[in-house]
Amino acid sequence: MGSIFTKLTAWRRSEPITSPPSVGEAPATAEGKDQEPPMKNRYQRRKSVSAERYDPEADEDEGDQRVVHPKSDEQRKRLSEAVKNILIFRSLDIEQMQEVIDAMFEKKTQPNEHVIDQGDDGDNFYVIDSGTYDIYVDDNLVGAYENQGSFGELALMYNMPRAATIIATSAGSIWAMDRHTFRRIVLKNAFNKRKMYENLLETVPMLKTLEPYERMNVADALISKTYEDGTQIIKQGDTADCMYFVESGEVRITVKNDSNDEKEVNRIKTGGYLGELALLTHKPRAASAYAVGTTKCAVLDVQAFERLLGPCMDVMKRNIDEYEEQLAQVFGSKVEITDLR
Repeated sequence: MGSIFTKLTAWRRSEPITSPPSVGEAPATAEGKDQEPPMKNRYQRRKSVSAERYDPEADEDEGDQRVVHPKSDEQRKRLSEAVKNILIFRSLDIEQMQEVIDAMFEKKTQPNEHVIDQGDDGDNFYVIDSGTYDIYVDDNLVGAYENQGSFGELALMYNMPRAATIIATSAGSIWAMDRHTFRRIVLKNAFNKRKMYENLLETVPMLKTLEPYERMNVADALISKTYEDGTQIIKQGDTADCMYFVESGEVRITVKNDSNDEKEVNRIKTGGYLGELALLTHKPRAASAYAVGTTKCAVLDVQAFERLLGPCMDVMKRNIDEYEEQLAQVFGSKVEITDLR
């Protein structure tokens, strides 16, 4: 699976559930709390007997009926707020996120209720809406969630037993998604998107110097954004925080001269890229970019850019001369510029 899952697994194992990764903040620690061993759930689930990982490439269930649990407007609002920062939903687009919201169902929790028990089969993935929940591993209190977070994904991804026990310590509400729907929406969509981005990146000349596994890491870091016709993607003079790969559509590049007249200097088509040189030079954007028709771009933020594209830096720097020649053709003389984008 993608690095999103590898990193998540490594996090869970290296920091045994002491903080919810999906919200980026550590939960309350167990310090100062009575560490009473949790009572077993009276609705004991059967133990897992398999550790087979889910393989989305081998999953051919394309015709599955969409799961929809009816919700009020108030419930949809609360759920949308609860899932917006969940790590494993990061690669989903707007339509897929709506499918996630449709597929989840609400469960009210009461104090001392076991949500999941260590060693049991995984049946659902959970997102916390409200309430506090203690985390036990081998009957030891190791952390807590407070009004946010998610848990239960590893058992569904790898068909492994639950790694911890989660017990409600207050009245609260959680959202659940069943195993089959979780795999179909989250895992398979993430897999398909990764393959799509890998195919896109293979067509980018700049990335020819990358090894296949390096392109795979870049694909996992991309976030898709859609721009309507005429929408400004980059503004000349702004601070650079990302670069763009054009998935579909076209991007028009313009530069303002000393008279503040804006002239088109280039067009970037599907498979092209823009915005990288400002990240290289650490200077403001030297051009603007606009969508031509509905345009979809895969966005790579500056942190991922610096971490993943080191082998491509020399190629990108050589492109600066080409951009200066383009400006000379437009404005009639050589223009000193270190970043056309």
